[in-house]
Amino acid sequence: MAMNVAQKLISSHLVSGEMIPGSEIALKVDQTFTQDATGTLTYLEFEAMDVPRTQAELSISYVDHNLLQTDFRNADDHLFLRTAAAKYGVVFSRPGNGVSHQVHLERFGVPGKLLIGSDSHTCTGGALGMLAIGVGGMDVAQGMAGEPYRVKMPKIFGVKLTGNFQPWVSAKDLILEVLRRHTVKGGVGKIVEYYGPGVQNLTVGDRANIANMGAELGATTSVFPSDYNTLVYLNAQGRGDSWVELAADSNAKYDEIDEIDLSELEPMIACPTSPDNVVKVSEVAGKQVHQVIVGSSANSTLRDLLVVAQAMIGRTAHAQVSFEINPGSQQVYLNVAALGGVQTLLRAGARIHQSGCLGCIGMGQAPGSGTISLRTFPRNFPGRSGTDNDQVYLCSPETAVAAAINGIITDPRELGEYPNIELPEKEIINDRMLILPPHDSSGVEVQRGPNIVPFPDLDPPPDEMTADILLKMEDNVSTDEILPAGNKVLPFRSNIPAIAEFSFSRIDDTFPARAKKVKYGAVVGGNNYGQGSSREHAALAPRFLGVRVALVKGFARIHRSNLINFGVLPLIYADPADHDAFQQGGKIKFEKLHDQIKNGNEVKIIDLDNKRTIIARHNMSDGEKEIYLQGGVINAVRNKK
Repeated sequence: MAMNVAQKLISSHLVSGEMIPGSEIALKVDQTFTQDATGTLTYLEFEAMDVPRTQAELSISYVDHNLLQTDFRNADDHLFLRTAAAKYGVVFSRPGNGVSHQVHLERFGVPGKLLIGSDSHTCTGGALGMLAIGVGGMDVAQGMAGEPYRVKMPKIFGVKLTGNFQPWVSAKDLILEVLRRHTVKGGVGKIVEYYGPGVQNLTVGDRANIANMGAELGATTSVFPSDYNTLVYLNAQGRGDSWVELAADSNAKYDEIDEIDLSELEPMIACPTSPDNVVKVSEVAGKQVHQVIVGSSANSTLRDLLVVAQAMIGRTAHAQVSFEINPGSQQVYLNVAALGGVQTLLRAGARIHQSGCLGCIGMGQAPGSGTISLRTFPRNFPGRSGTDNDQVYLCSPETAVAAAINGIITDPRELGEYPNIELPEKEIINDRMLILPPHDSSGVEVQRGPNIVPFPDLDPPPDEMTADILLKMEDNVSTDEILPAGNKVLPFRSNIPAIAEFSFSRIDDTFPARAKKVKYGAVVGGNNYGQGSSREHAALAPRFLGVRVALVKGFARIHRSNLINFGVLPLIYADPADHDAFQQGGKIKFEKLHDQIKNGNEVKIIDLDNKRTIIARHNMSDGEKEIYLQGGVINAVRNKK
């Protein structure tokens, strides 16, 4: 049977199940990674599984999100992560070494391998022809324990590319166009595969920027073929021997198809407050800009920063603009410096920050009140920047540097001749901030600061319960709204009782206090509930406060899995119109819940306020039912012993 790239990757890792869209499959895990905002909890979970050492071919612990050490908590967590990595056979990427996605491409990514990472943008690895999937930390812990990764077989959405970019148009404009066409829900339940003659005009760096924002489409992941351009990139990293060719068969088919001519694209920009609120740059040109940031999770490659540096030769950032650069890795930084780009950027008035996520996760770099910030980041959900009522626009490095020069949103094609970028055949390699684990870790002691709190005990769900509706929400609620990030909240990532106090605080800051007053809580919401970050705290923290049910019109994939992993019942209305009658403060009742879960897909919900019974569906596989009925993954693992 002819197969596309995604099907080949899945087939080569299939442990059980059939490759029928919607059916559960289990996949062998080759590589895992964590980052610090999710990693502390992941290693506490792995520790609770009582497995002495990672069973994956390769596991890496990156520290790239919470780099600000404003007090002891972050430093303590970094120490915990470093010693846990040594204990469990995990490579440790030190703070400041770089963003997980960029460093993984440079040093560890291998075409044909399956990678799961506790960061939603793990899908960046698809640029190398990997099956790279963002998951919750609990799923990573299970992968480290040797368990396969279970997921519903996605549909394969083929995007055929033709042509080549015009000057001042680049990969970011392509993925923004895909988001404009298909929205933040367009990739749910799908793998996006890019194919066609236009793919050969994309470097691995270009592909990484496109694959990265597949997370914003809600896609399971994005994939590219492994071709000559992949070999060129791996040779530049000194890893050409890890290259394997991977291409779709000539007569491969896709469940859905779209086609984009790269030569017809214009500079695009995502307006506040969603990555799919996309228009042409020319439509919003002229708006005053006070901050421009290039880099972080997306568009932080060597090519991206060189474009910006060369565009700035002989120019200075506008007086009102804070012009900031976040290199994707120290290796990128070193290579930009070697090619003269750092000196150019400094002369142009740029502020060059350490290699890390920083402002993308709300860790510093908050914009001023009422001002516009242009960023090459993948997300602009409301308040994520750290400023309430922020005005964050997402754009390419080309559009960003044009705004930095002129102080207004500017079509970059007005800047004149496009820079001629020639990437080096061999990059300066930097792996000195990677710490390999000892072969014998029996003598390693994991060090824990006072902010490292043991994983909470979670009891199984009751067979009958009456739950208070603590909050009613509408469509596209993100995990940033459920459990915020930023330098105020993330230092408590290892302390669930403390971080739970911030649950839903961006929506209703009275939520934690109200939740503590009821025995069982429920939240109701609209479509795409839980979009965005993979951080499982957005499921665990409300569960700690007593939330047992999430009743919505539709879930984002990773958040739904996280809810099940911590014993929260994920329900979808059989009739979405039933959502309208529910109100905050209402009560819902469940009877014989265990039998309903075991024996079918439908759950009866008694609406006590409106004196009616409605039907919802849990859509759980047999394995997910077992996990839920035991109160979560940790209980399920413990009960096996």
